[in-house]
Amino acid sequence: MRIPITKYGLPQAALYPAIILTAMVLYAVLFRLVIKPHCQCAVLGHITLWLPELLLFIVLVWVLAFFRDPLRRVPDDPLTLLSPADGTIAAVEILDRCDGFDGPVLRIEIFLSIFNVHINRMPCRVRIGKIHYKPGRFLDARSPECSKINEANEIEMFRLDEPNDRLLVRQISGAIARRIVCQAKTDEICQAGQRFGMIKFGSCTELYAPARPSLQCRVQKGDKVKAGLTVLGRYEHSSENK
Repeated sequence: MRIPITKYGLPQAALYPAIILTAMVLYAVLFRLVIKPHCQCAVLGHITLWLPELLLFIVLVWVLAFFRDPLRRVPDDPLTLLSPADGTIAAVEILDRCDGFDGPVLRIEIFLSIFNVHINRMPCRVRIGKIHYKPGRFLDARSPECSKINEANEIEMFRLDEPNDRLLVRQISGAIARRIVCQAKTDEICQAGQRFGMIKFGSCTELYAPARPSLQCRVQKGDKVKAGLTVLGRYEHSSENK
């Protein structure tokens, strides 16, 4: 039986729930031994007991949900670029220049809230190139400056299908996210939609691709996307792809 919790969340996925469950038990014991004997109102007593327990239970459910790892049926289309993250499209733009690219570059930024699945997935079949970790600050991932100055991990990728473009996926930390996990390795061959890491808790993920005329962007700012499912862009058949 498959447990739908990501391995990238360990040990937090085990430690945090254990701490919360312990707190729930300790509070129940404290209530019965200390608070209840001094409580004159039965209704107030019930509220005093169950409200904190309910809040702790909600936090417990959220922690488990944060590390969820749902199964997904990845589209079988070598001409597509799939979303590398769940979340909301925060920006779609064409950059005149970008380090490591020749010519204009399509940049798609995805904001991940604390309620999104945080697993990162490959946008297509690729060979992993260089992986570069960049120390930085921890601004709110919704800030326009976070892409430039926050802690980030850059994964260079080369498409295995035509066109053999160089891509870049950036995992960017946020105000709450303080841990970037990336298990991709240089020269590793990865399949479209394959899991390669996550960012804990709340973050931003970016996809960079050459802005060639045949690459049609399929999303716009405000769209909701899912990693390994949503098509961000698709290469139209043309002689330029070859």
